[in-house]
Amino acid sequence: MLATHNEIIKDTQIWKFCFYGFFKNLRFFEPYLLIYLLGMGLNLFNIGILLSVREAITYIFEVPSGIIADHYGKRKELLLCFVFYIASFIFFFMGSNFIILSIGMVFFGLGEAFRSGTHKAIILSYLEHKGWFSHKAFVYGRTRSYSLLGSAISSFFSILLVLNLPSLRWIFLVCIIPYILDFMLILSYPKYLDDKVVLNLSLKGFYLESIKQLKSVNSNLTLKKVLASSALYDGVFKAIKDYIQPILKILLVTAGIGIVMGLNIDKSLNVYLGLIYGVFYIFSSIASKNIYRLTAKISSYVVFEKFFDVMGLLLLVLSYAIRQEFIFIAILVYFGLYIMKDARRPVFVDVCSDYMNKNQRATVLSIESQIRALFMMIMAPTFGWIAVHYSVGDLFFVIGVLLLIVNRFMILEKNNR
Repeated sequence: MLATHNEIIKDTQIWKFCFYGFFKNLRFFEPYLLIYLLGMGLNLFNIGILLSVREAITYIFEVPSGIIADHYGKRKELLLCFVFYIASFIFFFMGSNFIILSIGMVFFGLGEAFRSGTHKAIILSYLEHKGWFSHKAFVYGRTRSYSLLGSAISSFFSILLVLNLPSLRWIFLVCIIPYILDFMLILSYPKYLDDKVVLNLSLKGFYLESIKQLKSVNSNLTLKKVLASSALYDGVFKAIKDYIQPILKILLVTAGIGIVMGLNIDKSLNVYLGLIYGVFYIFSSIASKNIYRLTAKISSYVVFEKFFDVMGLLLLVLSYAIRQEFIFIAILVYFGLYIMKDARRPVFVDVCSDYMNKNQRATVLSIESQIRALFMMIMAPTFGWIAVHYSVGDLFFVIGVLLLIVNRFMILEKNNR
């Protein structure tokens, strides 16, 4: 007998998956990260280098982390990733210079590498165990909606933090609290969700298994296209998503509406950013939770491809809005980009899972994250350099045109949909 959505919603472990994402996304620093780094004397190119360091570490450890998860236990790997995250927050708090911030990025990159793909693989394993695998898009969309709800609450609560803490750096210490809660939550997961394939794997066996699984993915052209499309889409978004922070500061000053309740321009900017990010994430949560309704009417493959083109078009509009200093259009375009990105992710999981072997899920999803990290390593400093030497408007115009061209090569053959 097939499960109903109501039965799935009432399941205790599904709720744990939801709260995992909720706590994980309580990153109170997110609306202010670029502002914080710019305030330390860095420019967008320097920040791009820092992001590249983070992504380089993610790239190096991404596939090994997936294989470790598949062979030693996904649950254990998630516990380790939160140790890395907490270490990174401590270094960001101490970050008085580029070197210390780089060390923080190294630990954050390790956390990303050991987390990405692993929890998704745990969810898929649990659904298969319960006989609910056909509901994967619904479940993943729901759990992701709680992650985004966490981001929204985090953004709103961050306003209180920035107005009352001695400085922005203290936010990183506050972020440790929800990550300790997530660590304890993962400890409560059933041990069978470790889902180990083997108990021991030698160094030689580890190397041979890595080559074997990479070859397996490489031999599947459709899966390669799906992974490349997702990695590029998310990589571009990740590289530019926080550019709204300096853009908004410039546009607010230009528009002459930068003051809130008698606060100075910096405090007012922090209030605006917290509110904007919070609203973005509330609607992103709704989109992620309900995207299955769209894919029930339109093929997931079509939605997956069309969102790529729409992103390219929106970046062209954003370029124009920035040049003309149309503040509300710029905010609305960013609003659309955030909603699309978080709606497209469950669609990716739905499409990708049709081509994965069940004992390679963490590895395949980690390969996607690795490809994204590779793109980010190149794009983050390149985008920063273009923004510094030309303008952010020029940057978005170039990215938009390139996305529209590249997607012509990402489209799946109809017989593979």
